[in-house]
Amino acid sequence: MKKFTQFFKGLHRGQKGITGLETAIILIAFVTVASVLAYSVLSAGIFSSEKGKETVYAGLNQASASMQVQGDVLAHSSDNAKIDTVSFTLASVLQDAPVDMSNPPDNVVVINYSDSQQTASNLSWSTVRVGADTDDATNMLENNEQMVVTVTLPAKADGGADFVDPGAYDSFTIQIVPPSGAAITITRTLPGYLQTVNDLH
Repeated sequence: MKKFTQFFKGLHRGQKGITGLETAIILIAFVTVASVLAYSVLSAGIFSSEKGKETVYAGLNQASASMQVQGDVLAHSSDNAKIDTVSFTLASVLQDAPVDMSNPPDNVVVINYSDSQQTASNLSWSTVRVGADTDDATNMLENNEQMVVTVTLPAKADGGADFVDPGAYDSFTIQIVPPSGAAITITRTLPGYLQTVNDLH
């Protein structure tokens, strides 16, 4: 019996080193796999955060208006019964983000009209630069600059029907759509008595 026990002890003699080596190999394999997995997770996280940041900035740029209306909106009437032009002042909002205000037909800014009965797209309009920088020969509305925009109501509405100029108590909406940034909406109601120039506040 004693010899039998010594025989089995002799079989496992020298196996301790091999067992330790196997353990070390397994440990190294786990560390390597964990490192690769951690690198993959970090890379995916960084990529996702960068994409998320780009999306947020793009959304902010799109949601932010590049221009704003300054002061009152004026409705002009040639017969004191219907209005035929509307004027307002636009100023730049975003720093270092000029807006091309080239007049139609070279315009990139689109102005639309709508009321309860009709709509008209891409109206004709003109600009006059006001303020200190009136000598600027470009059509760009830049930071700290202002332009008076005069919109001419059309002869035809969308769909081809004759355009009906708004009169007393009528409400209308003018939408200014720049090439980038949010659109600007101006909604006003005309007074009961029209004059040559009507301040719609």
